[in-house]
Amino acid sequence: MEQAPPDPERRLQPAPLEPLGHPDAGLEAVVGEEVEGARDEGSGDGTMTENNFWLKKIEISVSEAEKRTGRNAMNMQETYTAYLIETRSVEHIDGQSVLTDSLWRRYSEFELLRNYLLVYYPHVVVPPLPEKRAEFVWHKLSADNMDPDFVERRRIGLENFLLRVASHPILCRDKIFYLFLTQEGNWKETVNETGFQLKADSRLKALNATFRVKNPDKRFTELKHYSDELQSVISHLLRVRARVADRLYGVYKVHGNYGRVFSEWSAIEKEMGDGLQSAGHHMDVHSVRWFLNRYASSIDDILEDEEHYADQLKEYLFYAEALRAVCRKHELMQYDLEMAAQDLASKKQQCEELATGTVRTFSLKGMTTKLFGQETPEQREARIKVLEEQINEGEQQLKSKNLEGREFVKNAWADIERFKEQKNRDLKEALISYAVMQISMCKKGIQVWTNAKECFSKM
Repeated sequence: MEQAPPDPERRLQPAPLEPLGHPDAGLEAVVGEEVEGARDEGSGDGTMTENNFWLKKIEISVSEAEKRTGRNAMNMQETYTAYLIETRSVEHIDGQSVLTDSLWRRYSEFELLRNYLLVYYPHVVVPPLPEKRAEFVWHKLSADNMDPDFVERRRIGLENFLLRVASHPILCRDKIFYLFLTQEGNWKETVNETGFQLKADSRLKALNATFRVKNPDKRFTELKHYSDELQSVISHLLRVRARVADRLYGVYKVHGNYGRVFSEWSAIEKEMGDGLQSAGHHMDVHSVRWFLNRYASSIDDILEDEEHYADQLKEYLFYAEALRAVCRKHELMQYDLEMAAQDLASKKQQCEELATGTVRTFSLKGMTTKLFGQETPEQREARIKVLEEQINEGEQQLKSKNLEGREFVKNAWADIERFKEQKNRDLKEALISYAVMQISMCKKGIQVWTNAKECFSKM
């Protein structure tokens, strides 16, 4: 979707923000020096010349998955899957190679990392995690989250998540992310000490802001509508693909019966027997003398390959929610700004009424004054002084919120533009590869029936 570009005066990109409240300790030298170098290499508009600078220094992979049994927080036994994360420096330090670091993480720890990133980087379209349980699958693929095939696909998805974060110009610099990759013990305690849970916005507060904000930014409103449409379209596409896969599976498996039928028919036909037998060889899934005999069984591999492309679509299905998270944060900031402006206007009006002695609106204080008498000049002066102090504080607060809002919009829109380029590139590549695979599959089918036709013509 093409969004209207931000106002030219608001396109200046600030220096990459450091998250507030992080532990004071810096990154290890192998990472810290590269971070500072990347900041210095940034172009004049605040964007980096090489967004994947960290990936050029450190290799990240989720190399294997392992089924384990342990006890959860409720001291109940549970079965879960752990994933082995390996990181390795691709350069040498002081002439010596850095050893590979490896550690095991559960899916819930990946979720904890992402929740932390969502809170500390609200202006960033945080990459999504792969699905926890399989959806939109064809009937031969298990939806069990402990199924080996599903676990393998999720392993690939988790690795892709880490690579997305590591290649992001802002997220890759985060200390908690680095510790997630390198510190196996006490990592949860470290991320919880940041207090990110206390900074998380509640769903109720976000819903309230959505309905009560008076002046929403049109660009973010359109972006939210686009994310809803993106999710709807991809969901429908995945459902259609699953239905087509089920039907295709049935069609391919029927071909396995052709060979058996033609072979049995050839036994009772004297003149056509040789032709039928030859045609049967081309379609009989049990024959290994001809490569085309495997046509019927090839559908299992084909649909498993299709699932790879489906997972790429699912990533952007979940990216839609990440876009909405940025929009919700902007609505919350806009709502707080409007509430601060409204409160400031109310205090200014109260101060003016006290100074002039004219009450223009009904208030409980005004009714009390009429019932119990006017305030003394000293009391009125004291109230005016308090209100003036509150007005000064309110003006400073409103100015701060305005600056914060403009900064958020600049950062958020820059990251949204980066996301749009990534999305267009990824989806184009995935859909082209999917089309090529379908063409190849159809060519194999044409070849099977072409060979069968030659056999039939010899009868």
